[in-house]
Amino acid sequence: MSHELITYYDDATGERSGLTAGELGSWTAATAALLTAECGLARGSRAGVLLPPHWQTAAVLLGAWAAGIEVAFRGWSTAGLAPDTGPPLDAVFVERRRVGSWLEDVPEAPHRFVLGLAPHGAPTPDVPHGYRDFPAVVRDHLGTPPPADGVGLREVATVDGTTYGEYGVVAAEVARNRGIGPGDRLLIDATASEEPLTWLMSPLTAGASIVICANLDRTLLDARIAAEGITHFD
Repeated sequence: MSHELITYYDDATGERSGLTAGELGSWTAATAALLTAECGLARGSRAGVLLPPHWQTAAVLLGAWAAGIEVAFRGWSTAGLAPDTGPPLDAVFVERRRVGSWLEDVPEAPHRFVLGLAPHGAPTPDVPHGYRDFPAVVRDHLGTPPPADGVGLREVATVDGTTYGEYGVVAAEVARNRGIGPGDRLLIDATASEEPLTWLMSPLTAGASIVICANLDRTLLDARIAAEGITHFD
């Protein structure tokens, strides 16, 4: 199973989903096309991401960055998202369970997407008013090639002004400090690591693959480490 770049488990439901680098790249390119070709966003636009660690979250983040869009990120357990200064958000992505319970924490944006994070990217049931179902609408763009113009190292990646070059340097340093290198396979406890720099970008920058476990059942841990060829556990 080491050909999968990102694998997702939910021990509460028994779900296991896995994407190769090509499949994740396809979802990434589709997300970039959704934001640019359909929503009209461009370099310098801002997208808020209010999602837990998940393979669809990876597609949203990587797709926004591929399009040169600045990202504001908060995990599931962190309240608040809107940047303190600067222009408002142009798009927001939010996990379905959050809408209606912490609605006041979801900032306004012209383009609002909800993700049910259902197995295999299935459509979200009961889409709230004012939102579009990301897994459904992004599929219209699957097969779209990635943006022709890559982002420059000096372009801004996050709403706090961090550039892609600076973000990449930090991601590489985090990977080195964790002892993660090419070919490693990292097991992530989704409840313990919501920052994408930790669970997504540092392993990808190092050339490692990722296994995300939601609702981690530690009685399954030894068997999963063996089955997935895990070399690091966070």
